[in-house]
Amino acid sequence: MKEISPEEIQEVYQKIRTELGKVIVGQEEIVRLLLVSLFSRGHCLLIGVPGLAKTLLVKSLAECLHLGFKRIQFTPDLMPSDIIGSELLQEKDRRLEFEYQAGPIFTHLLLADEINRTPPKTQAALLEAMQERRVTVGHNTRDLPEPFVVVATQNPIEQEGTYPLPEAQLDRFMFSLHLNYPTKAEEAEVVRRTTLNSPVQLSPVATREQILAVQHFVLAAPVSDHVISYAVDLAAATRPGTPDATPVTREFVEWGAGPRASQYLILGAKALALLKGKLAPETQDVREVATVVLQHRIITNYRATGAGKKSRDIIDSLLKTVKEKNY
Repeated sequence: MKEISPEEIQEVYQKIRTELGKVIVGQEEIVRLLLVSLFSRGHCLLIGVPGLAKTLLVKSLAECLHLGFKRIQFTPDLMPSDIIGSELLQEKDRRLEFEYQAGPIFTHLLLADEINRTPPKTQAALLEAMQERRVTVGHNTRDLPEPFVVVATQNPIEQEGTYPLPEAQLDRFMFSLHLNYPTKAEEAEVVRRTTLNSPVQLSPVATREQILAVQHFVLAAPVSDHVISYAVDLAAATRPGTPDATPVTREFVEWGAGPRASQYLILGAKALALLKGKLAPETQDVREVATVVLQHRIITNYRATGAGKKSRDIIDSLLKTVKEKNY
């Protein structure tokens, strides 16, 4: 694999942001975190009301990176074979043979639209592939292409006829990203671009080989012991019933984040540091990714509901309470 320098990573990042800016108005932080997850080989859960350009964002990102893109609209009648593929009986040379028909999961960037609208069996088929990065159909196992990232979307408003993801499956996602409404100025620009001009054609500004090189660089980047210690302390502070739990955690949290949270805090911090032009992450980088890593891993209790506390409020408290150790 061809190596990539920090300067080249910065150049690729700026080119991607510039190219995406041709079609995406605002959402700079969401774009940055999507790239952090991609460079960390992590999957994202994208939560937002309809009309916030979630599909356009992911599709445009794939075009900028010259990656394969597929979109699956999740529905109650979707079957696992509709995602991972199936073996069909075909006649060849007067003989009947099973032939594998690959599903849409064999791509680089997969948009799982409204993942909570399909039954658990189909959700599990996707989530297994996300974790193992391979698919087993019949007696054969096939590796998914690299890079492989799933961006799943959810509508936070409508909950009727949905199948909420269990906490164990939510833990498969590196980030949980919440899209907010645009400002008036941003919305005016969106309207201006989409009602007055012809569609913009995006150009690839990065290659698959460059993305793989960045992913390798992120894994190889060094991390100081005190940064790892801070990430572990932050995750441990979310767990009620343990000596590391803070008073807020003991009062308002039912279940805290597992060890995978600590891993993603470090991976996210490493990728974020590279986008800033740094070779190694600092505790500030851990703090910047803490909310999107932890908010779907902290399960609040009935006291939190009564007090109007959400997981983001718990995380804000922890970021003020958990201190960096001096070495």
